This record gives sequence, C-alpha cells and structure tokens, in this order.
Amino acid sequence: MRGFSFIEIMIAVVVAALLMAMATTAYSRYVFRARRADAHHMLMTIAHAEERWYATYNRYTDDMSKLGYGASPHAYYELALTVDDAAAQSYLATAMPIDAQTSDACGELTIDNAGRKTPQRDDEPANANGNCW
Repeated sequence: MRGFSFIEIMIAVVVAALLMAMATTAYSRYVFRARRADAHHMLMTIAHAEERWYATYNRYTDDMSKLGYGASPHAYYELALTVDDAAAQSYLATAMPIDAQTSDACGELTIDNAGRKTPQRDDEPANANGNCW
C-alpha cells in the first residue's frame, strides 16, 4: 500500500510546529521594534519643538499643547513631559508603553534637553529584543 505512516505524519507535524514557534518569536520581536518607532518619532518631535520653544522664550515648557503636539495616533505609548523647576532650563520627555507594548524589554524611553536617551545602548537587559534607540 502507498501512503504515509503515522510516524511520518507526526514528524512532519513536529517540524511544522518548530518552524511556527521560531517564526512567532521573531515576528513578536519585530512588532515591538516597529511600535517603538512610534515612540522614537513622538519623542524626537517633542525634543525639536522644545528647542524651538526655548529659542523663542528662553525656557522650556511642560505643556505639550503649546508645542502643537497631541496624542500618538497608534496609542502604544503614553507621553509625559516634565520641566526641572521655575527657571525651566531643562526638560525630560518620557514615552511609557501601554497595552500590548508593556511587555517590551525596553520599557520607558526618555530623552532630555541634552539629547541623552534611555535606555542606553550598553544596557543589555533593556536592549534584549533589539536596540531601544
């Protein structure tokens, strides 16, 4: 008789399952990195707007509406903007992951007035699923 034995079919199923497991893992890492690009864009937009504001008023603002910036269109991150004190000579913009993005190893992404970004590239645990910045 011609045909496949039960063992041959089970081997094919196991091989297919292993390939699916590897593909799913790689795809989920890719999805996190792609969503993180939204946070990069938001933070860099805020940083540029803050520098324009500083050039005009010689201080930073913690009001994103004054910068002409609204919420993320994809809503994978929530934004926060803080200014140091009454003199407002430094700021920290933070993108906090929400919903499906909360399990991303990078966690919160920040940028300040000096251009320092966290997590830094040498922070290996935070950069486990791809460079955060």
